[in-house]
Amino acid sequence: MTTDARSAALDAQALGASLTVSDLARSRAWYVDTLGFSVTREHQREGRLFAVSLGAGAVQVLLTQDDGAKGSDRVRGEGFSLQLTTSQDVDAIAERATRAGATLDTPPSSAFGVRMFRLRDPDGFRWTISSPRVG
Repeated sequence: MTTDARSAALDAQALGASLTVSDLARSRAWYVDTLGFSVTREHQREGRLFAVSLGAGAVQVLLTQDDGAKGSDRVRGEGFSLQLTTSQDVDAIAERATRAGATLDTPPSSAFGVRMFRLRDPDGFRWTISSPRVG
């Protein structure tokens, strides 16, 4: 490998997330009803649903049913946060989420040059939803 190839900056075009969840039906409903994702594909194995692909604009999330192999009480969602940027009204998204039963970790506020709020999915995966600050 040449020095140029090793030092070339990565030019990524998109990032998707794959999340192992404790209850696939519950998580699917949460992402659709709370955040507004759409189901783009259902994945079955031997006639049984084991994963769901979701999309929201360019964002892709794969939810996979935990098979219990690593223990049913293992902690999920610790140590990282997923960040979703949108041009939509963050306050309206937060309102939709609370109407759907979500509890916000932080209410919408302006910080770091953006309008943002934070919440967690049913398995504790942390999300920060933000949009450019207006005005």
